[in-house]
Amino acid sequence: MTESQERAGADARRTDGDATTRTGADADAIAGAGADARAAPVPHPPAFAPDSLVLNRKLPLWYQVSQSLRASILGRPQDASARLPTEEQLAAHYGVSVLTMRQALKELETEGLISRHRRRGTFIEPRARRVSPVRLLGSVDAIVAQQSGEATTVLGHGPTAVPGDLAEFFPDCAEVTCYRRLRRDEESDEPTNWAENAVRPDIAARIDVADLERWPMTKVLRDVVGVRISRITDTVEARLADPVTAELLQVPLLSPILHYTGVTYDEEGRVVDVARIRYRGDRFSFSVTVEAH
Repeated sequence: MTESQERAGADARRTDGDATTRTGADADAIAGAGADARAAPVPHPPAFAPDSLVLNRKLPLWYQVSQSLRASILGRPQDASARLPTEEQLAAHYGVSVLTMRQALKELETEGLISRHRRRGTFIEPRARRVSPVRLLGSVDAIVAQQSGEATTVLGHGPTAVPGDLAEFFPDCAEVTCYRRLRRDEESDEPTNWAENAVRPDIAARIDVADLERWPMTKVLRDVVGVRISRITDTVEARLADPVTAELLQVPLLSPILHYTGVTYDEEGRVVDVARIRYRGDRFSFSVTVEAH
C-alpha cells in the first residue's frame, strides 16, 4: 500500500468516527428534548382571586378572613376559577398567619362552600350557597357575606323626596336616590328578599346600576364608589307582609317576615345609605354575638 493510500484510509476512518460522534450527539439532543417535553408541567388554571380586606384587630382574625372569603365566593362572577390559591398565598393576601388562614378555611369547609383535597388543592363547591345563619360580630364583611350569593334584579331606581320616616337620617337633603331590588335563590329561582336603599344623591351619582346586580349595596359603596364606611347600625324585627312584599316574595298576605334596617355612616358621621330589606321568614335567621371586651 502506498503512503498516499494509507493517508486516504486514515482520513476516511476519522470522517466515519466524526459522523458517528455527531449522530450520537444528535440522538442525545433529541432524547433530551423529548425528556424536557415529558417533564414540562401541565399549567393549572389561574386560581380564584379573593377580594381585599382591611382587618379589625378587635375581632377574631379567622372570622373576618372567613367572612371576606365567603363573600368573594358567593359574589364571584360565573366564569371565575373554582380553584383557590394555596393556604400560604391566601395568608399572604390577607396578612394573617397560615394557622389563622387554616381556621378560616375550615369554617368554610364546614359550611360546604369549599372542599379540600390533599395534593390537589382547595376548590369552591359547584353548588356553594349560604346554608347557615349569619353571625354578626360587627364586621362590614359579615354584612356583605350575608347579602351575597343570590341572583339580584334591579326593579327600579331614581330620585325621590326624602320619606318622612327617613328625614332624621338626611337632614341636609331635599331628596335621595332610591334603589329597589329583588333577590332570588339561584337554584330554585324562589324569591328570598327584596330591598329598598335610600342613598345620598352625591353618592348615588357615582353608582353604576349594573354593579348592584352583581354585588350588595354595601360592597358597591365601599369597594367600587370608595365610601370610607365607619359603622353600620342594624335593626331586625318581625313584621307582617304588606301587599307589595307578599306579591314580590310570593308569600301570603300578613304572613311573618323579617324586616331589616341598616343605616350606613361614613367617616364624617353622615348617613350615606339606609337599607330596608324584607326577608322571607322561612328562609332567614339572625344571631348576634356580643363581645365582653
